[in-house]
Amino acid sequence: MAGMLRYAADRRTMLWCLAMPVVALSMYVAPGWIPYLCPLACYLALSAGVIAHNHNHCPTFRNRKLNEAMGMWLSLFYGYPTFVWIPTHNLNHHKFVNKAGDATITWRYSKKHNFLVAFLFPFVSTYWQQEPTKAFIDKARERNRPLYRQILTQYAVWGGTHAALLGLAMVMHGVAGGARIWAFAFLVPALFSLWTIMFFNYIQHVHTDPWSEHDHSRSFTGRLINFFLFNNGLHAVHHETPGLHWSLLPQAHAKIEAAMDPALKPVSFFAWCFRSYVVAPFLPRFGTAQVGRAPYEPPAGVALDVRFGDDLQAVDSGVNVARV
Repeated sequence: MAGMLRYAADRRTMLWCLAMPVVALSMYVAPGWIPYLCPLACYLALSAGVIAHNHNHCPTFRNRKLNEAMGMWLSLFYGYPTFVWIPTHNLNHHKFVNKAGDATITWRYSKKHNFLVAFLFPFVSTYWQQEPTKAFIDKARERNRPLYRQILTQYAVWGGTHAALLGLAMVMHGVAGGARIWAFAFLVPALFSLWTIMFFNYIQHVHTDPWSEHDHSRSFTGRLINFFLFNNGLHAVHHETPGLHWSLLPQAHAKIEAAMDPALKPVSFFAWCFRSYVVAPFLPRFGTAQVGRAPYEPPAGVALDVRFGDDLQAVDSGVNVARV
């Protein structure tokens, strides 16, 4: 296995991937452990989303078929076929970075930052990401049939495997009991993962300056969050070097950290959330303020159009567009 990996650090990635079914299926064997195992399954589902993000930017294996299999494996725990990262993230978000044209802009319906806006953002983002996803699938069908077959296979494996897992749970524990166990083992973790991934995207860009060289993203620099989320807290440097392997981000972040606005490099994720959503409603100075130029205030001569521009290409993982 080690010789198949492009980077040795992904041994940890593989360990997490192996833990995902162990934790989920343990709830089938010992339903009494659900209160203890479901939170761990939620974390591992979130990890599946983070790993899928990393994998689509910098494929894990040297072998193309293994990379395709990796995407299918992660889809089972992340909650949705992982190919969607390519049109919505690699080709769209990384191009516009919260400016007009980004399907995941933080300011579509409100320029405020509070808990309600942050909580609802994943639902808004999900709706608007349908456009680039559909355009990507259509172009794959027309121009890249191998990719289109890969997309259909991901959907089939994702849907078929979960149907089989639900059926297995019902055989083991009856219809109602099986449905409940499958929900705690797979459905609840997947919903948690999907919502949290989009929430992270929101807080990493709200009130940042997408026109800036380094202040376009908020980075969480704490060691714990970056260990457990494979350095995904270091978001600014990721946008500047999207194809860089996750294990190399700390060194790259160190090179730009001094040039970043201090407000955009908090250490603790949980402390920042506490200040922003618990303290700030009573003491506004603890909330965020716009850093630099707002994304909806383009320089002179730059058009502001939040509609999705259908300029996607039907490409595979590992393709990263440059910022505009």
